[in-house]
Amino acid sequence: MSTSLVLAAVWALVANVLAMTPSRDHHWRNAYVLIAAGIPIVGLVTWTHGPWIGMLVLAAGMSVLRWPVIYLGRWIRRITLR
Repeated sequence: MSTSLVLAAVWALVANVLAMTPSRDHHWRNAYVLIAAGIPIVGLVTWTHGPWIGMLVLAAGMSVLRWPVIYLGRWIRRITLR
């Protein structure tokens, strides 16, 4: 297993552990940190393994961070429908 896939697996493990901890801000601070750490990891996976594996890792990350993705979609829809 390559280093980039190990980093992606560690990111997923950390994301799941953070989801189990209590949070007063509904885990938004954790989401920002995970997004900031996850973007370079997805780029590294895409660079080393190609776009298909990169898209699979991106989809896995989006399934973990589904509420930021939902709010981003709502924001884009609100901006484009003006």
